[in-house]
Amino acid sequence: MYCQRLALPLTRTLLASRAPLALRMENAVAARMISTTVARKDIDSAAKYIGAGAATVGVAGSGAGIGNVFGALVIGYARNPSLKQQLFSYAILGFALSEAMGLFCLTMGFMILFAL
Repeated sequence: MYCQRLALPLTRTLLASRAPLALRMENAVAARMISTTVARKDIDSAAKYIGAGAATVGVAGSGAGIGNVFGALVIGYARNPSLKQQLFSYAILGFALSEAMGLFCLTMGFMILFAL
């Protein structure tokens, strides 16, 4: 049993040295394909990061939208203080919608990174 384990690598070496040229070329082509897939994986991972970054740009838009909503609330309250309760409810609705869009963008960025 131990002799078989020792003899097996020796016979593989002898057969490999006597292998035809076509088999050696196939091994070279297979080696090239392996290196190509690594480069392709790098490109795919770079595309993931670029896509996730582009998807999270909407979070900045959400922040700008929230600033607009509360800025308009202050201006509206300064013009007509008697509408305080109605203006505040509209502002909360605008805040919620703007924040939801930002969270959707952030969620999409995480999905691109970790789900695909």
